Amino acid sequence: MKISRIEHLGIAVPSIEEALPYFENVLGLKCYAVEEVADQKVKTAFLKCGEVKLELLEPTSPDSTIQKWLDKGNHGVHHVAFCIEDGVSNALAECESKGLRLIDKAPRKGAENLNIAFLHPKSTCGILTELCEQ
Repeated sequence: MKISRIEHLGIAVPSIEEALPYFENVLGLKCYAVEEVADQKVKTAFLKCGEVKLELLEPTSPDSTIQKWLDKGNHGVHHVAFCIEDGVSNALAECESKGLRLIDKAPRKGAENLNIAFLHPKSTCGILTELCEQ
């Protein structure tokens, strides 16, 4: 698998509207896109910090994965996403062959129309890992 860069950091927040003032007014970052990903039951807001994007994740349903994560008392960085140059499908096959637990068996569409897949944190040193490609 060829990783070219960190694509984004996913940050779980109860409310994008309440979180944005910190990122924009304190840190000086600018939100450049807000999008709902209906099948993942989240609303996302993207900010850029140098070459890395921050993806704020707000649940849109009580049964959203993000809402369940927040309900457990978690907050802040939810996942790290890496840009895969040689394809998410290839990366998933490689990870599975090395014994990693996959959340997604095949790529699916995510925010910003990226092909994405997740690796289970029990196989990745406790870090929910997202693989992305354009």
